[in-house]
Amino acid sequence: MIDCGVKAAGGLEAGRQLAEICLADCGSVEIGPDRVGSWAGPGVTVRTDQPLIACMAAQYAGWQITGEKFFAMGSGPMRAAACREPLFEQIGYREQASHVVGVLETNKLPTEEVCQKIAKQCSVAPPNVTLLVARTASIAGTVQVVARSVETALHKMHELGYDLKNVISGFGSVPLPPVAADDLVGIGRTNDAVLYGGDVTLWVHDDDARLTELGPRIPSSASRDFGEPFAAVFDRYGRDFYKIDPLLFSPAAITLINLTSGKAHRYGELRPDVLQRSFGE
Repeated sequence: MIDCGVKAAGGLEAGRQLAEICLADCGSVEIGPDRVGSWAGPGVTVRTDQPLIACMAAQYAGWQITGEKFFAMGSGPMRAAACREPLFEQIGYREQASHVVGVLETNKLPTEEVCQKIAKQCSVAPPNVTLLVARTASIAGTVQVVARSVETALHKMHELGYDLKNVISGFGSVPLPPVAADDLVGIGRTNDAVLYGGDVTLWVHDDDARLTELGPRIPSSASRDFGEPFAAVFDRYGRDFYKIDPLLFSPAAITLINLTSGKAHRYGELRPDVLQRSFGE
């Protein structure tokens, strides 16, 4: 077990490597200067030439891991060994492994019971499990969450019925928000960073007519809940996450570059005004 941001302080490099591990080392993550409107500061970029495996089979935090007084969202390559989610049947991917590595987003270190459970569900011996853990309200946790720009775009496209095997490469950038004092505020800021500051480019092989029909539905602006900081939306629904429009969770802007025709299609808008409200709170 590697504590990247629960009891340990962690840091930017811990977060960068944590994000690359989430991608199963099938993508690269960097931290550098960024600006969205009047909001200036560091940003997180991600790129991958294996988007389906890196983002959907590994990075997507789709595994809810529970134990006695314990909850975490699990991501990373161990998901493809456990295949606990219907997503793996849908994308036609699974792995058999002798060793597994995973990332847990949680404010507690997992107990022995939880570690044993993960090992069993991944079909490996307990000593062959490596877990990296960070809470959202930490430097490393904040970095790894906002490194999900490409993943959120792909997940939205998958939900819209698009064949992700058409996507060849992906690049995304997201402003890095201030680290919050508690996880709830941190979840709001990291979501807002993607929803209102995330800018993704995907290289695809497809028909321009299909991309023209699909494109406007991908950005977060296509959702009825777009336009307010995530914390305000969360409160409006009585802090019931599952009442929020699931189509909200995608980057603010997306460019689809069609390798078949050579045309570029851009949709969505960056909203620095909402970022300022969210990050300034």
